[in-house]
Amino acid sequence: MAPPRDYIDFSTKAVMEHVAIMKKSWGLTGKILSGEKTIESRWYRFRRAPWNLIRTGDVVYFKDSGEQVSAMARVARVVQFSDLEPRRVAEILKKYGDADGIEERDLGKFYGRFREKRYCILVFLRDAREVEPFWIDKRGFGVMSAWITVDDVDRIRK
Repeated sequence: MAPPRDYIDFSTKAVMEHVAIMKKSWGLTGKILSGEKTIESRWYRFRRAPWNLIRTGDVVYFKDSGEQVSAMARVARVVQFSDLEPRRVAEILKKYGDADGIEERDLGKFYGRFREKRYCILVFLRDAREVEPFWIDKRGFGVMSAWITVDDVDRIRK
């Protein structure tokens, strides 16, 4: 019997694996696990990971800053925006903010943070779940790296 159409087998390897380091004070990792947050967004002044590195079917592991990796999700879809201007940033936030875990009352605050950004990546998530916590070794990726892309997360697992 074939699996249901929306079945995702986490035992098969993704094309790439990613580790997203989340700002702990924003509490977004919990929102991913609860299903309140189904999009992970990254906003940049210059293109950088995961720009053009993340695809449907990849796996994203999530960790709060200073903590162990504690969650993972499959990538359902990726949308990238470039050459942004403040008006377009506002439109993206209005359209996708709720799914990105941003409450309506906080849209203005996030607009203030992102209005000068030129690039935005929206990573649509599915099948989020907790994982057995593990540490990663960020050496070689830069101390301030907030996104790491590897072919196998076991390469950076401590």
